[in-house]
Amino acid sequence: MDHAPAIDVDLIRRDLAQLVSYASTGGSESEVGAQRWCAATMQGLGLDVDLWDLDLDALRADPDYPGEEVERDEAWGCVGTWRPEGSAPDATPALILNGHVDVVPPGEHEWWTGHDPWYLYEHGGHWYGRGVCDMKGGVVAILAAVRAVGQQLTRPFAVHTVIGEEDGGIGTFGTLRRGHTGEACLIAEPTAGQIVAANAGSLTFRLQLRGRATHGSRAGHGISAIDLYEGVREALRRLDAERNALSRPPFGPRPWPISVGRLQAGDWASTVPDLLVAEGRFGVMPGESFDEATAAFEAAVAAVDDPWLREHPVEVEWPGGRFAAGRLPEGHPFGDQVGQAWVAAGGARPDVVGAPYGSDLRQYAAQGIPTLQLGPGAIEQAHAVDERVPIEDVVRCADAYARLLLARCS
Repeated sequence: MDHAPAIDVDLIRRDLAQLVSYASTGGSESEVGAQRWCAATMQGLGLDVDLWDLDLDALRADPDYPGEEVERDEAWGCVGTWRPEGSAPDATPALILNGHVDVVPPGEHEWWTGHDPWYLYEHGGHWYGRGVCDMKGGVVAILAAVRAVGQQLTRPFAVHTVIGEEDGGIGTFGTLRRGHTGEACLIAEPTAGQIVAANAGSLTFRLQLRGRATHGSRAGHGISAIDLYEGVREALRRLDAERNALSRPPFGPRPWPISVGRLQAGDWASTVPDLLVAEGRFGVMPGESFDEATAAFEAAVAAVDDPWLREHPVEVEWPGGRFAAGRLPEGHPFGDQVGQAWVAAGGARPDVVGAPYGSDLRQYAAQGIPTLQLGPGAIEQAHAVDERVPIEDVVRCADAYARLLLARCS
């Protein structure tokens, strides 16, 4: 296009302030409220909106169900579609813009510097608040792009706002199962000016090690579950090193790590603990099935050379979300098109990278939809106390999304 899209920063600020005010942690009433806000906003922009109650029982019974890590008894899907006058009602959108509205909990409010995490705070060229980076800033940038150019377009496009991305991806899973598709998809996850073309996968594991309790003064007569865990932890370190030696482009070093995020053991200071529970994240490699990944993990744990564990094996469970790996087909022109839109919006020529975390990219890719991620902010700010996003990033992304809409839908 010959001129820059008319991106209204004041309306972006208004939208983000309203969306941040929804404390839309997974499974909360505000997760539902945020979707209703998106539906009303897209209706105001002239899009045809499909807002529906997700059939959670049916989705959970699906063999490809991606899992959840929070409790939900209500969840909503929301898709806004622009169909130009005269276009067929079943015409496939030329572009999907995707953003999730769920966020992780903010932690203790007093840890935040002088402001409520559910209130949009502006300082030093940044917006602060839970979700401004991951990824409500991306959602409002999408809406700003639609506001700027939507009425000019001659081919259909769609906006998918989804829930549940943080804990498995049931929102996008339900959206695709409802039949919403497109020729290509851009997800507004924070990428710090890079294009993410591939995601590693991940699984959540839970280990239970059972020892034998006794009084702490007779520690030599018991079997400490904490001592048993030392051998298991060393086995996981070796497995991590072996698997991450296989890194390949576009991924950087250690792209599918093993990390333990939670340990719980013992119930009394002077008792030898007879139970330890460890929960963590296990990275899944591209091209690796969940069955192959879990088998490798379980074999490493079972191989720990300990006489007690041979008689009392470590119990391994796989709760929570199931994030498969996914990627844009190598050489696909959608990558160049997104890069050109970003440069035209004033960004530096972006590197194309792989991300070590799971996202909804893999769900669209699994349906044959070429998918990339490009969005405001950096992943280091996601889930952080004092989460922030550069205002310039949000505006530039809105500009780039508008240019991409014009390129694909004019």
